[in-house]
Amino acid sequence: MSKKLVAYFSASGVTRNVAEILAETAKADLYEIKPEIPYTVADLDWQNKQSRSTIEMEDKAFRPAIADKNANVGAYDTVFIGFPIWWYVAPTIINTFLESYDFAGKTVVLFATSGSSGFGKTVDDLKGSVSATTIIKESKTLSGKQTKAELTAWAASLVI
Repeated sequence: MSKKLVAYFSASGVTRNVAEILAETAKADLYEIKPEIPYTVADLDWQNKQSRSTIEMEDKAFRPAIADKNANVGAYDTVFIGFPIWWYVAPTIINTFLESYDFAGKTVVLFATSGSSGFGKTVDDLKGSVSATTIIKESKTLSGKQTKAELTAWAASLVI
């Protein structure tokens, strides 16, 4: 049996809820990817061209600092990484997280929350942030409105 970690970034709490249920049902440890400077409601206003999230997402090289680097990724075989979809991809803080650890030889299973967008080019955008020996799997885009039973069934369906 592989050792599993569910790491997640959640700006509004939706991804956190999904991650907590996934960690429970997959018998995985849980780790929150926290930005060094937390996002405010104004930062997340995607309609404002001057908001922090808009500025970060327009610059694919931007890497928001994370608050800590204590995830101990080396102790896990499989790492689930969850995040909200921003502009059809993962927020750039996910690149920061991936670039902060050695994921060589590990399986990374991505899951996302979104009201309407799919993964887009997320997998391609994230591959450059990990070793060539890292296996990145796109899993599922969730609305965050699933019941615990639905999330439990989804987690059980994952073959890792």
